[in-house]
Amino acid sequence: MRLFSVFALLIALSFGPASPALAQIKVLTSFTVFADMARNVAGEHAEVVSITREGAEIHMFRPTPGDIQRGLGADVALWNGMGLETWFERYLENLGDVKAYVLSDGVEPIAISEGAYEGRANPHGWMSPGNAMIYIDNIVRALSETDPDNAEAYAANGEAYKAEIAATFAPIRAAIEALPEDKRWLVSSEAAFSYLAQDFGLKEAAIWAINADSQGSPQQVRRIIDLIRDNDIPVIFSESTVSPKPAQQVARETGIAYGGVLYVDSLSTPDGPVPTYLDLLRVTSETIVAGLTTNP
Repeated sequence: MRLFSVFALLIALSFGPASPALAQIKVLTSFTVFADMARNVAGEHAEVVSITREGAEIHMFRPTPGDIQRGLGADVALWNGMGLETWFERYLENLGDVKAYVLSDGVEPIAISEGAYEGRANPHGWMSPGNAMIYIDNIVRALSETDPDNAEAYAANGEAYKAEIAATFAPIRAAIEALPEDKRWLVSSEAAFSYLAQDFGLKEAAIWAINADSQGSPQQVRRIIDLIRDNDIPVIFSESTVSPKPAQQVARETGIAYGGVLYVDSLSTPDGPVPTYLDLLRVTSETIVAGLTTNP
């Protein structure tokens, strides 16, 4: 017994005293895209929790008691605003005194042009590599004000993350700019790509304006069919969180290609096609480019 005690003491002394656990702030986000962005900025200094799960449709999300439980103890909350997560402010009321930051602050809004939400800001600002820089700066500010001791780390991580996004999208932007101007169309189920289209110099059209609106009505389908025929548009896409059937119907009736799935509101699981925000933007952009270049 004595020999064992001496041996245990020698081991303890060789490793020194136990290191204290790393102090982390708890960051709450409204959906998975912002959770991944926040993790890139936070590094090891924060626990980041998304209220919605991978693949969720966030416009009309209804939190459960379990969702509220996951948010308890949050130090700071991050959400998009611009009328997207109409449920999030009510959700925060269940958590007590948590300071919330609107990540779209500073984004120049693009107005929805039709439907029940006509005149309101299109909320999908993060779908532009250019706007991503604004979102990242807002996350840096939110985390730095919540945890000033690690402000330098947040700022450095944010700048490295922005540089990675810019480098990823330089060749994609060049590929789009190489297309004839009359072929630079982005047509999809939902008008969720207004900021991406503006950033890449594309003209955008959609069957419906926003997922919370009516989806795929006969009038909407007829209007987009006429637009496609009038402008000789070669391809149409749909989004991962809605049925592809309306876009596929339009493709059949016009004889154009169905270009596949684009990702907007939600990341996939880690083994899926878009486990990170950078993957979401890259896969979506590359799918658009492939559809336009292979279906001239």
